Amino acid sequence: MIAAIKRPWVIAAAVCILAGAALYAWYVLKPSGLPDNIASGNGRIEAVEIDVSTRSAGRIQDIVVQEGEFVHVGQIVANMDTLQVKAQLREAEAQSRRAVIGVDTARSQVVQREAEKDAAIAVVAQRDAELDAANRRLARSTQLATNGTVSAQILDDDRATMHAATATVAAAKAQLAATQAAIGAANSQVIDAQATVEATSATVERIEADIDDSALKSPRDGRVQYRVAQPGEVLAAGGRVLNLVDLGDVYMTFFLSTNEAGRVAMGSDVRLVLDAANQFVIPAKVSFVADVAQFTPKTVETTEERQKLMFRIRARIDPDLLKKYITQVKTGLPGMAYVRLDPKMPWPVSLDANLAK
Repeated sequence: MIAAIKRPWVIAAAVCILAGAALYAWYVLKPSGLPDNIASGNGRIEAVEIDVSTRSAGRIQDIVVQEGEFVHVGQIVANMDTLQVKAQLREAEAQSRRAVIGVDTARSQVVQREAEKDAAIAVVAQRDAELDAANRRLARSTQLATNGTVSAQILDDDRATMHAATATVAAAKAQLAATQAAIGAANSQVIDAQATVEATSATVERIEADIDDSALKSPRDGRVQYRVAQPGEVLAAGGRVLNLVDLGDVYMTFFLSTNEAGRVAMGSDVRLVLDAANQFVIPAKVSFVADVAQFTPKTVETTEERQKLMFRIRARIDPDLLKKYITQVKTGLPGMAYVRLDPKMPWPVSLDANLAK
C-alpha cells in the first residue's frame, strides 16, 4: 500500500527532472540575447532526392554501389541484363545490311529499265523507218496501178505492208511507254529501299541507346540513400533501382509567423545551428517563401487569429560550401534557423562566431 502511494510521486518527480533538463538544454543550446530583428524556427536538414530508374523493362544484372556510398555524376551504379537487347541489335543490323543490298538491287533495276528504254527508242525509230518505206512503196504502186503497169495484187500487198508497219510503230511506241513507266517504278523502289535503310539504321541506333541506358548512371553527385530493388528482379519501364540524395542542393525548411514571414525577402541571410554540432554556425540564404499560409485557423480570422498563421520558409546552403564538407553532409539532422529581418542590423556574436567557411 505504501509503495502504491509513493509511485505517483516518483513518476511526478521524474517528469519534473526531465522537463527541467530539457529546459536547461534549450537555454544552453539557443543563442542568447537575440534582438528583435532576428526570427527563428526549427527544422531539419533536407536535400533533393533523385530516383535512378530504368528506361526500359528488364532484369537487374547487378548493383555496383552500396547504401551510404558517395557517387559522382556519370558514375555507373547498376547494370541491366542486355542478352535479349543484344539479340535484337544483331537482328536489326542484319535487316540493315539487307536493306543496303536492296538499294543496290533497286538501282540496278533502274539501269536495266533505262537500257530497255534506249532499246525501245531504237525499235521505234526502226519501225518509223519501215513505215516511211512502206508509205513510199504504196504511193509508187498506187501511181503505177493507175497506168496499168502494176497489178492490183501488188498494190494490195503494198497497202497491207503499210498498215502492218503502222501497227508495228504503235506497238513499239507502246513498248517505249511501258519502259518509261518501268523506270518510274524502279526509281520508286530505290526510294523505298533507301527509306528502309534509314528505318533499320534508326532501329539499330535505338537499340544501341537501349544498351547504353542499361548501364544506369548517377545523374548528379550524391549519396546512395537506399536500394529500392535488388539484382535479379524484373522491373517495368521506369522501375526504381536506387534512391540518391543530391548533396549539392541542401536546405532547411522552417516556419515563421505572419509578421515575421512578411519581413523576409528572397536571398535574406540565414544562420543554421544543428543540434548535433551546435558549436558551428552554417550560413544560408532564403530560397523560398510560401505565398500561402500552412496553418489556417478553423474559426473566423480575427486580427489575433491572423497572427497565428505560419508560412513555410526554405533556407538553402551555398553549394560551394557544401563541396568543401561534402563527406560530412547528412540529411535529417534537426536544428534551428535564424533569419535576419533587417539586413542593416548586425548579427549577434553568438550567430556570427564559428561561422563555417
